[in-house]
This record gives sequence, C-alpha cells and structure tokens, in this order.
Amino acid sequence: MEFTHVPVMLEECIEGLNIKNGGLYLDGTLGLGGHSEAILKACAPDGRLLAIDKDSDALMSAGERLSQFADRVTFVHDDFKNAVRHIAKFAPEGLDGAILDLGVSSMQLDNLDRGFSYKSDTVLDMRMNRTQYLTAFNVVNEYSEYQLAKIIYEYGEERYSRRIAQNIVKARQTASIRTTGQLAEIIERSIPAQSRFSGGHPAKRTFQAIRIEVNGELEGLSEAVTEIAMSLKKGGRMCVITFHSLEDRIVKNAFKELEKDCICDKSAPICVCNKRQEVKILTKKPIEAGEEELKSNKRSASAKLRIIERV
Repeated sequence: MEFTHVPVMLEECIEGLNIKNGGLYLDGTLGLGGHSEAILKACAPDGRLLAIDKDSDALMSAGERLSQFADRVTFVHDDFKNAVRHIAKFAPEGLDGAILDLGVSSMQLDNLDRGFSYKSDTVLDMRMNRTQYLTAFNVVNEYSEYQLAKIIYEYGEERYSRRIAQNIVKARQTASIRTTGQLAEIIERSIPAQSRFSGGHPAKRTFQAIRIEVNGELEGLSEAVTEIAMSLKKGGRMCVITFHSLEDRIVKNAFKELEKDCICDKSAPICVCNKRQEVKILTKKPIEAGEEELKSNKRSASAKLRIIERV
C-alpha cells in the first residue's frame, strides 16, 4: 500500500535542530522517515542518525526511503522510551540533536486494516507494535465499565465517558465488539444529538483514549524525554512534536524541570539541592503550523513543537 507522507513542521524542526555536518542525531519516532531524510541530508556527508520505531512496518517503509543513506543510519525496532540504551552504543559521547514526533503516524492512520481509524469498519487493533498482546479488542471487551469510563475521560477528555462505557459493556453482553465500525456506532449513540458532531467526529476522543491505553503512550513519557535530553551534548538540541494536550503538558513540564536551576531557599548560605539547569527552552510558547502547511496537511492542525538546547 502506498502512503502519502507529509512530515509535520519539517522546516521548523530542521531549523530548530541547528544541524551540523558530521553530527550524531536521533529520530525516536521514525514513522515513514520524512524528518529523518531531511536530517540526513542536512548533516551530510558524514553525519549519522539513530532511527527508532516500534512499528516494524514503519521501519520497512522508511528503510526503503532512506536506502541511499544506508551507511549513515542505524535502524532499531524498539520504543523510543528505551532510546537511552541504544544512544549509549550509538553516541557514547552524546547526541548533537534529537526529534520525537509523538502520537499515531500517518501510515498507521491511513492503513485502515490497522484499526486506528473510526472511518472504516475493520478489526479492533490499534497496536503500534504488532508483537504486543494488548489490542483495542482486549480493552473494549475485557476492561470493566469503571476502567473504560476512566480511560475515556482521562485520555480522551470525553465528557460523556460514563455513558459510552456503560453502552459498551451493555453491547458486549450480547456479543463481543469486534470492529471499529461497531465501536464507533455505540459511541455515536451514546452522545446526545446536539453534542454529537461538535469538535469533530463523535468517536474521535474515545478512539484516541483507547489508542493511548493500548500503546501506553503517556506512561514513561516524561522520563524518556528527560533521558534523551540528558543525552545531548552541550549545545545539542531536541525537538518534540505533540498532538494533544495530555502529552504536550507532560513534555512542557519535563522541559521546565530540566531548565530549573538551584531550588534551595534563597536565604540558605550554600546550595544543598544540587539541582542545576540542564537545558534552555528555546520556545517559550510552542510553535504551531503556518497557514500554508495547514492547507496541505490537516494532521498539523493540532501539532505543537517545543525545542530545547542543552547548556
């Protein structure tokens, strides 16, 4: 299957990374390789890239796209949350830059058989890493009503979470909910008509919540962002693109914590906290996609880019 791939805020990311020839870079969310390709071109002729993705389909597709740079790319099938162990081998002296493009990729959304989208009627899956056990089917059919309501409310910020959870449990008592179409229909029925299409498709928030749960997207995110930032050389930069308020808040707070200097009481004669500023935040407010990009790439509408520099 051919996929159309437009990297989000590509120019802003490449400019933000301040790429140099011969540098060592990390793309922790390789996807279809759009950001990676631009990084490899910018750090030519001898810059290197560590490319990580937990989706084997993405690694295969991006591998073909980046084949001309094969001698300068190290591909790893893993979650970026484990990046620090691979960085230790790839760049023991530190990285010159890193990028994370969080959330679901265009390839995963566009391949309807993967079960990420409410726009088709296919198997309930939503796994970014198809070797793992937990799928959307498990969540929808095995979680308790309380668990479902909690996930849908917290991860989807869905005000009708309890009603949706109640109707999911009621429906599965007759037969298992097996497809995205069945789930979308249950969600749509659960939302009052006057609120059904305010803020997009009625299933959008619930599908996001279940996807986040299946892939553990928020678990360990703060720690991973911190570890990667601490793997940067002095002057090295890190770009992180988020797509919803939950992950953006985590990234924002992780960066703020890294930027803090001594937190001792100012009246104390000496510092005992040993806290030191590790990074400088270069984006006091996140960068958002410009008008031209918004016209050509709808996925960029909710994107926010934050950039830091190691000090």
